[in-house]
Amino acid sequence: ADSTVPFQIRGKDPGLVVLNDRPVNAETPADLLDDPVTPAARLFVRNNGLPPQNIDPASWQLSIAGESAISPKQYSLAQLKQRFDHHSLQLVLECAGNGRNEFNPPVSGLQWTQGAVGCPLWTGVRLKDLLEDVGVGENAVYVAYYGEDRHLSGNPDEVPISRGVPLRKALEDETLIAWAMNGEDLPLLNGYPLRLVCAGWPGSTSGKWLKKLLIRDRVHDGPKMMGYSYRIPCQPVAPGAKVAEHGMCIIESMPVKSIITYPRTGALLNPGQPLPIRGHAWSGDLPVAAVDTSIDFGASWQPCILEEPVNRLAWQHFSTTLTLPVHGYYEVWARATNGEGRMQPMLVPGWNPEGYLNNACHRIAVRVV
Repeated sequence: ADSTVPFQIRGKDPGLVVLNDRPVNAETPADLLDDPVTPAARLFVRNNGLPPQNIDPASWQLSIAGESAISPKQYSLAQLKQRFDHHSLQLVLECAGNGRNEFNPPVSGLQWTQGAVGCPLWTGVRLKDLLEDVGVGENAVYVAYYGEDRHLSGNPDEVPISRGVPLRKALEDETLIAWAMNGEDLPLLNGYPLRLVCAGWPGSTSGKWLKKLLIRDRVHDGPKMMGYSYRIPCQPVAPGAKVAEHGMCIIESMPVKSIITYPRTGALLNPGQPLPIRGHAWSGDLPVAAVDTSIDFGASWQPCILEEPVNRLAWQHFSTTLTLPVHGYYEVWARATNGEGRMQPMLVPGWNPEGYLNNACHRIAVRVV
């Protein structure tokens, strides 16, 4: 291959930043996330293994079993589409490690900046409707997934990732088993032909290439559920501290966050020229109540216009117009506040061994020339 040609991902915007190619992981620069509904070509890619090959949707089967499944069943894609009501919802998907590159001391793992997030329109059936069809035992605690992705080792007996959510999250109206994004089949790298979408929680709970669900009588113990994976210290720790495995707690709802999508960082303006600002804000399971911007490094803040979400667990668009008074360098900071009054911190919060949940204020550089 010609090493001068950048690595391209089929079906994805060439502006995506590829973090590694085996498995494929790529994030979306903030200015490419300006659309109210994230286009499929601009949704980030987060893989733990290799996508399945030679997928035949006509023979694809989803099985539901587990210790707490009353009558285990299998469904073809056609049966899912024919037997259950369809739902289309705009839902935020964000990697728990989004923003990892800002932690200090640095932590290993994919060095995401701000772009491991998106909010497409997903279409599918409610997970709770399938669970009702199968029957959920009184001892049910968790719903876990297994996908058809292959382990990097090539060993067919090894599973790259198998996670899950507590029953209460699985039964939410917005937890979908989706086959479409923005009215078209899912992209291969985003889970075609079938995936889970558990919005507001780490993207790793939204299993791709979905083949099997287990209704469990215990907290799921699959690969990437144990140890340090998708967990943070149960108590705050000093940066760089060693944390025992038993001191780590599973990440559930994601923190309040926002991103400036217009203009792109590095914008040049004339003195007094109005500067329109746009972006999105979201807060795990909660609504966002306010977004403010600052042009003086957080010394003062001005409120933005904040739109209501189109449905629960969708991101919310914010906008404002700023005027920068004199020549020179500025930073525009955005800070969201959720419905419980929690704000984004200005500094990177809560150091943790895996670099999860950085929700520090996003900022862009602007120069008045």
